[in-house]
Formats: sequence, structure tokens, C-alpha cells
Amino acid sequence: MQHLYNWSMLIYLDCDTGIDDAIAIAYLLARPDVTIAGIGTVHGNTTASQAAANTLGVLALAGRDDIPVAVGAGEHPRSVSVHGGNGVGGVRLPSGPDPIAGTAEALLLRLARRHPGELHVLATGPCGNLAAALRAEPRLPALLASVTVMGGAVRVPGNRMAHAEANIAHDPAAAATVLGAPWPSVTLVPLDVTMRHRWGTADVARLTGSPLREALSAMVPVYFDSYQDRFGAREIPLHDPLAAAILVGDATPDDAPLLSIVVGADGRTTENGPGNVRVVFSLTRPVAPILLDRIAG
Repeated sequence: MQHLYNWSMLIYLDCDTGIDDAIAIAYLLARPDVTIAGIGTVHGNTTASQAAANTLGVLALAGRDDIPVAVGAGEHPRSVSVHGGNGVGGVRLPSGPDPIAGTAEALLLRLARRHPGELHVLATGPCGNLAAALRAEPRLPALLASVTVMGGAVRVPGNRMAHAEANIAHDPAAAATVLGAPWPSVTLVPLDVTMRHRWGTADVARLTGSPLREALSAMVPVYFDSYQDRFGAREIPLHDPLAAAILVGDATPDDAPLLSIVVGADGRTTENGPGNVRVVFSLTRPVAPILLDRIAG
């Protein structure tokens, strides 16, 4: 895929397309200075194959069947997802084209070799595909521009277990591999920051006027239900869209030290002094309105 504009950020998205992944995809598609070079799916919010179907459905609603989607690691989520039975709140999305032949790992490696030093990886699901790509090509860090991972709960409670966030807990070994690799730039966007940036019902009411926005609006009620008890209000955290906004520059980190992150076998993410991982704990301004304005137009 060529850059769509004279200058654009080239992104490979690795995701487990549930509701907030779908919002992140819509956000990236709304950015004229971003080119999604490819998308790989991994198990997490749903199976990797269902995540691919969800991704292709979202792209079909946006009229973007030109973006290649490949199925990656894992077919068996460990529990019922807060994203609903099919990962997108039970919403029936249109059928897009089939996923491309080959794995998500292979797609990532092909894009990295085709665009050395240009490709930014955004991982909004478990890290299995990235870890597999690293094993297959140890030189991968030298081929990429940056890696951004949504995951972890460093100084706050987890959302999977008491101290573990879901993306990391699904595949702790893969997360440890990815966060320990010598990337030129690696950013971790944990629950410490994502839980603070939310949409409410009035925000979601603005998602009208296009098939994609209306599908997103239809997905969100099950997500509201999942967070009602935690927040005491009809609000949803913007985990994956926030990571996307940090990558492309709509969100500016405030407290974001370079740390060494240790990933335990139970998925716990612990800081262990200075290191190479930029961990985002806070932003300079609220980002939920910016995300909404980008998507709602």
C-alpha cells in the first residue's frame, strides 16, 4: 500500500476488535494524515477469526475494503467478554472481503520490510502476533519506527484480575517479550491513563450520520452496562482510541517516564526503575472530546 497523501503516518494495527478497537479504527480512518497499511487480529475481546470479521465489517461500513486484514494468534478467549458475544455488542456488521492469506505475523513482517523505518505498530490487543514476529525476525526492531501498546495496570488496579489488565493477562509471556525488545521507541498506554478518559451517553448520541458512526453507537450500550457499577454512571473508558490518539499526536503525554516494565506470569505489570518503555500516566488535556470530534465530524 502506498501512502494516501504526500505525508502520512503509516500504521500497522494489531487488535482484538471489540468495541473500543472499532472506535479506534474509526478514529484512525478519520485522520487524513494516517494510512492504515494493514491490520492483524489476535484473540482477546473475542477470537482472532471473529476479530477479523469484526474488523472487515467496520472497514466495509467505512468503504475501506482496500486495507488488508490477516488473522493471527489465538482462537479461544478465556471468558465471556464485556464486549458482548461477538465482540461488538451483538451488532451485526456487513460482510467484508475475506481476510488475506497468511498470518498477521507475516503481514507485519512484509509491511516492515517494505517500509523500513517508516511503519508504526499500534497494538490494542494481546501481544501474541508481535512476539511471534520478533521470534521470526529478530531484526524487526530495526525495521520499525515505533511500537505503541495499550495494556497494563502499573500503579492502579487491573480490569482482568486485581493487578492485571486484560490485554497483558491474556498472554503475559508475549507482553514480556514485546516490552523487553530493543524498539527504537516503545510506548505503553496502561489503565492508569485510559480509565480517566471517557465518553458518556451524550457523547455517544453524536455518533450519527453515517453507517459506521451508527454502528458504533449501537455497539456501546453493552459496554455502558459493563462499566455502570464501576463508574456509577453510563460512561465508557476509551482504552484503544486513547492509545491511537497518543500515537498520532492528538493526545500529548504529561507524566510519561521511561521505565523498565516487568511482566509477571499472572499478567501484573510492575515498574522496575529506569528503562526504555515510555509509560503514559497522564495527558496534558482531556482527549475524549477530541476523539469524538474526529469521528463525529
